[in-house]
Amino acid sequence: MGDSDEPMPRALLEVCAFNLQSCLIAERAGAHRVELCDNPTEGGTTPSYGTLKRTRERVSLKLYSILRPRAGNYYYDEDELAILREDIRICRELGCDGISIGAQLRDGRIDKERMKRFVEWAGPMGVTCNRAFDATPDMFQALEDLIEVGCERILTSGQASGAPEAGKVLGQLVKAAGDRIIIMPGAGIRASNIGGLMEESGAREYHGSFRRPTANAMTHGNPNILDFGSVYLPDEQELASVLARMA
Repeated sequence: MGDSDEPMPRALLEVCAFNLQSCLIAERAGAHRVELCDNPTEGGTTPSYGTLKRTRERVSLKLYSILRPRAGNYYYDEDELAILREDIRICRELGCDGISIGAQLRDGRIDKERMKRFVEWAGPMGVTCNRAFDATPDMFQALEDLIEVGCERILTSGQASGAPEAGKVLGQLVKAAGDRIIIMPGAGIRASNIGGLMEESGAREYHGSFRRPTANAMTHGNPNILDFGSVYLPDEQELASVLARMA
């Protein structure tokens, strides 16, 4: 990330990356950390073992993996809990710096028992609570619950569709959190709104994908087959602009 004599940026950026290529772009641009995941159209699910392994081999910046065995809610049964425990072990063995994970009770509150287990299983990796936080009925109670179980960070849009629409609420969360946990606004962040969001929220870390679909490089295709999906990469120009405004 540069020499120790270089000034620290006003805020750090985590890039939500959906493949190895996105991680390489994030590192080249100067991002602080990547959150690696699969299935962008479903909000992100656990990346494959091979993707994690190769990414750790190729990328030197901080690497967090989202651990989410399926799309939908964050209310998990015992089989899904066993899957998550195994995924946490794999992330630790592959040298990930941390994980992004969440668990809720059926009524939407943070499942403190399971989150505490995730933190214990993850050690010494860091643990970010993902946007399960944004589906809780009381953000400020959820904040206290996540501090209690030992999470280091909360990824949140302030329960709005995008973080820029919830700058004041995010500022209240940042103040309530103090030095006990990091509040990391995410969702909907662009170069055009990052300055205002930084001013309103006072947060020191931010999260975004800045994604765009790439062109299909194939010279042959079948127009009747529509379920291939798209490959997403960060918009390098947008990413650079965001980082410049955070410097």
